[in-house]
Amino acid sequence: MAGNSRRQGAIRKAGTKKGAVVGSGGQRRKALEGKGPTPKAEDRPGHKAHRAAQAAKAREKTREQQRQKKADRPELIAGRNPVVEALRADVPGTALYVALNIDIDDRVNEAVRLAADKGISILEIPREELDRKTNRAMHQGLGLQVPPFEYAHPDDLLAAARNSGSTPLFVALDGVTDPRNLGAVIRSAAAFGAQGVLLPERRSAGMTAVAWRTSAGTAAKLPIAVATNLTRQLRAWASDGLMIVGLDADGTVDIDSLELAADPLVVVLGSEGRGLSRLVRETCDATVSIPMAAGVESLNASVAAGVLLAEVARRRRLAGRLS
Repeated sequence: MAGNSRRQGAIRKAGTKKGAVVGSGGQRRKALEGKGPTPKAEDRPGHKAHRAAQAAKAREKTREQQRQKKADRPELIAGRNPVVEALRADVPGTALYVALNIDIDDRVNEAVRLAADKGISILEIPREELDRKTNRAMHQGLGLQVPPFEYAHPDDLLAAARNSGSTPLFVALDGVTDPRNLGAVIRSAAAFGAQGVLLPERRSAGMTAVAWRTSAGTAAKLPIAVATNLTRQLRAWASDGLMIVGLDADGTVDIDSLELAADPLVVVLGSEGRGLSRLVRETCDATVSIPMAAGVESLNASVAAGVLLAEVARRRRLAGRLS
């Protein structure tokens, strides 16, 4: 008996020393639950993919700042013929730079006379300084400074068109990156009665000095807007009652069968080679092609725009006479 009592006492003491295990307090269940799904590599600080993603964001921010800085900087049209053509076309110059000691010819005299008549400052500067201002372009001693272009908002284009009493007609560019093509499209748009041009914010030419000159001054008279997202803006215009027609080599209709011409219309032009992007094409109510002779390569964006807009203008004139 005495031995059993001592054993039981020892067991009780041992249990008291170790402590009774009543439960885990929920810790075991929480441990089994885990910490949720593992974050993506680029979302985990310290991971190589995260560092790469952050570096990519930083590079994009720098590029955007550089684009903005460039957009805010005046541009120079360089060369005797280009400067004279720009002044004749009423491109809004702010200063005419003339290199010191250049050979004077009729073009220099005309440039100086036109600038004086328009109230544009005429400044004589060393050739080396004009080299720097034009990024060493072939300036031939003349440079015309033009101010940064002021773009309109897409909503302003639609409001102005409706207030004019005319059926809205806009031209949208999808990936046209050559400023010469942009200037030529603007010129055709103005010639055939369009009330505005829409550009995407990215992957598009902007209103540089080259585009100014190619537009022959019409960019000063025709509003040009920029859309943050071209597809979204086209859909918004579609919701407002505009028909979206894209120019495409494999169009659903050809230019001779374009019945939508007299409706409120947006004509969309794609880039050379790539054409319309997939999302923009899917947004179009119709795609239209221009019939051409066999074996002839496709037209560039500006020429194709002129052909299509001329047909739209013809159909609208006809519709006006029949109504």
